[in-house]
Amino acid sequence: AEVIHIESPSRPDLIRIMPPYANGQATAHSYLNRNKQSIVLDLKDKASIDLIKAKISEFDIVIEQFRPDVMRRLGLDYATLAEINPRLIYCSITGYGQTGSYKDRAGHDINYLALAGIAGYSGRQDSGPPPLGIQVADIGGGSLHAVIAILAAVVERGRSGMGQYIDISMTDCVASLNSMAASATLAAQVEQAPEHGMLNGGIFYDYYMTQDGRYFSIGSLEPQFMSGLSVALDLPLLLQKGASLDVEDRQEVKQAIQEKIKTKSFKEWNEIFANLDVCVEPVLSLTESLNSPLAQERGWIVDVPLQNNATVTEPQLACPIKFSRS
Repeated sequence: AEVIHIESPSRPDLIRIMPPYANGQATAHSYLNRNKQSIVLDLKDKASIDLIKAKISEFDIVIEQFRPDVMRRLGLDYATLAEINPRLIYCSITGYGQTGSYKDRAGHDINYLALAGIAGYSGRQDSGPPPLGIQVADIGGGSLHAVIAILAAVVERGRSGMGQYIDISMTDCVASLNSMAASATLAAQVEQAPEHGMLNGGIFYDYYMTQDGRYFSIGSLEPQFMSGLSVALDLPLLLQKGASLDVEDRQEVKQAIQEKIKTKSFKEWNEIFANLDVCVEPVLSLTESLNSPLAQERGWIVDVPLQNNATVTEPQLACPIKFSRS
């Protein structure tokens, strides 16, 4: 696809100036704008608006992230552009959508997770919800749902010959990721809280500290994996109470696992679990992960020519999707 990113002459994209830098460019900007073209247009200038309208018939899709009604005031809303190009697919990505009392509020990923209820049952009871290192709502909620919606609209356009407008709310979309928790709350009135559920620390599915302060992830939920973990840890209690619904039993199992994991170093446990198929894996640093056999074997990293100097390459994350033919 040919992607053109429109930037403001007076308000530069913050990612352009966000450290760290490599090869004279912000690393995040280099990655997120890979293979995109960029032009600077003042959307408050009539000449810029006229240029966009003159060119819009050449494009299939528009994606914008302004607050509701901004594009209408600029004269670049869907209704206006669709008169020029009826096949246009137009996607607006906002924090809270185009309607409702929250539509004009500012927000960021952490706010969307908070309002979607996810932060409310994440983390530890004694320390509260944790700030995450990735943008779950922005990317998992906003971007990925937008891609799905746009591609669905492209398929539908193949039948109808018409484009359409797509309203993506990052909060709506990240709330939809509450699949297990929300279904329990809505249908069975089960209130969610930190360390109460299967996936948020309520059972032994959790992270455990080693003797030297590193961590392992333990997700041995199925009977065969639970049995294998019980043998590896020499912990019969896991088979006796690992599937118990009793809160005290669950805490007893977690404490017993933690005591076992604390007896050996990260390296020792790594050697033990490397050859066991029990859903137990080490918690790696990002540097360790990017240099791991898994990353190398699956092609996580690609060398990309710099936009301002094609003779120089920079390692970046590769597209994770593997197509068999195209």
